[in-house]
Amino acid sequence: MPEGDTVWQTAKRLHTALAGRTLTRTDFRVPQYATVDLTGRSVLEVTPRGKHLLTRVEGGLTIHSHLGMEGTWKVFADQQRWTGGPNHQIRVVLVAAPDPTAPAPAPAHTAVGYRLPVLELLRTAEEDRAVGHLGPDLLGPDWDPDRALANLLADPARPLGEALLDQRNLAGVGNVYKSELCFLLRVTPWLPVGALPAEHTAQLPVLAKKLLEANRDRPIRTTTGYRNQDLFVYGRARRPCLRCSTPIRVADQGDGSRERPTYWCPSCQAGPAPSTPPGTASRSGPHTTPRRTTN
Repeated sequence: MPEGDTVWQTAKRLHTALAGRTLTRTDFRVPQYATVDLTGRSVLEVTPRGKHLLTRVEGGLTIHSHLGMEGTWKVFADQQRWTGGPNHQIRVVLVAAPDPTAPAPAPAHTAVGYRLPVLELLRTAEEDRAVGHLGPDLLGPDWDPDRALANLLADPARPLGEALLDQRNLAGVGNVYKSELCFLLRVTPWLPVGALPAEHTAQLPVLAKKLLEANRDRPIRTTTGYRNQDLFVYGRARRPCLRCSTPIRVADQGDGSRERPTYWCPSCQAGPAPSTPPGTASRSGPHTTPRRTTN
């Protein structure tokens, strides 16, 4: 699933392509908005909020989208072939006129949203209906480490991995950063939040922000600082730990409604582990590290 840094990149790409331009064609391919036509309106900005994207349009309207597990936005120049997937996976098409303020003729751009599980048109004044529940955004202007930490500690018995994924606590952490943060803090994702050592508790929101900020402009996410290895544990089931050479383990973790693969080193990370034999809980093979698209 795309995480906060990936969504930040997507918003930046869409903003560069659309902001300040007039829409010459819009095509919403979801039944609820099939008759909506935003032609003639200017795009004001595209901004991220956690894992959500808000495309604000002239006239007080906002196109709210969420990438979910497989969604993506692609930007194409005029006459460029669309390559994001088959046509039946397209949820929305936004065609923007050339930038009238550019010193040289600028091409028209087409933004195409593929496989978007959430796509809705809101009044900009009512955006809180879609994103008001989110905690402080790790990459946003509302970032507040004290509030994020207080949110996490509000349920001290909750496993740390689950608490990090709850976007109501802090917005932007996904499954990759959950696993990597727990490794860097040297605790398992199943450790109750309240049992986190005091020095790690204070470090947690600072470290989370540092990782996402370091990766928001990178095409390939990295947390290690090593030239040939991007991540410490995520996607490395049964491979040797980069610190101690113990095989990395993987098991599912979730709140009952959604189980996600979780990676950890049984030697480097202290705390409880799942009772199901690691690596066998519906996860029979190693997971590959997801790569982020840059177009």
